Amino acid sequence: MTGSVMFRKDRLGRRGGGVILYIKESIQAYEIKLVKEAECEDAVWCNIVTGKSTLTVGLVYRSPNISMEENEKIHNAIKEVSKRDCIIMGDFNHGHIQWTSLQSTGERIKSF
Repeated sequence: MTGSVMFRKDRLGRRGGGVILYIKESIQAYEIKLVKEAECEDAVWCNIVTGKSTLTVGLVYRSPNISMEENEKIHNAIKEVSKRDCIIMGDFNHGHIQWTSLQSTGERIKSF
């Protein structure tokens, strides 16, 4: 996209997938890596610098048939970045959430 900087993480060894995040070129941003325990397969993270502060932005794709190990990595990533100013967005595939009551069902959802 013209006028944007692209941050992406492609799936390796599998067809399709991956995530891509575009940030306006005039905004100072750089990609960051998280600690190994929080390194998600389908997530990209960057810091946006605004004056004296930094905002961490994450884009996450959580597959509906995610392994418990990868689920834990996403959880660890969210715990790590939530210690700072952050925005986390993406497709979390939480199909078992009752949004009116904020209750969830299913073992994978509960573990998340």
